[in-house]
Amino acid sequence: MSKVVAALAVSVDGYISGRTPEGADEFGRGLGDAGMLFDWYFDGDTPSKVFGDGFKLSPESARIFDELAGRDGAVICGRTTYEHSSHFSDGSPHPNAPLVVLTHRPVPELHPTQTVASTIDAAVEIARKLADGKDVGIMGGGAVTSALAAGLVDEIVLHQVPVLLGGGHPFFQALPQHVELRLLEAVPAPGVTHLRYEVVR
Repeated sequence: MSKVVAALAVSVDGYISGRTPEGADEFGRGLGDAGMLFDWYFDGDTPSKVFGDGFKLSPESARIFDELAGRDGAVICGRTTYEHSSHFSDGSPHPNAPLVVLTHRPVPELHPTQTVASTIDAAVEIARKLADGKDVGIMGGGAVTSALAAGLVDEIVLHQVPVLLGGGHPFFQALPQHVELRLLEAVPAPGVTHLRYEVVR
């Protein structure tokens, strides 16, 4: 059955991107000063079966990464992530999954594989249809928080990198209530620990 899965690289203190230099344009700068959050994508010798030779991971990370990526049939991201990622010029962060952008503002020059939704419920509904029975990936702190608050997330995967960033964009924002998680898997790997949780309902 199709699941909604939030899987992101995150620092130990909970940030998914770092700070930008004072006075610099915030958007279009990717991870800011936190590029190390993605080092594990490229520090190994095992190519990703889903993303190709551009991703060289450790065997442990490749197994987790490809298992998750292979399940994705569509991806949702929030507007901040969309802007930080320069609008995903290839259409989507995933080579085989279309993108749904969660935003209340118009999005100029949408890529043909991109769709817009103004609410998280609509975004998940659209993404499930696009995914055609596969999972829906969701990324970005605001989008994930909205989906958690609406009870729409089934799994959370933290690719936890051993660094304290001390600032930047946090993964989780304020939630209206506690969200209980059940640990399904913990996989230590070079430069990262993969923590897979089920959202308890």
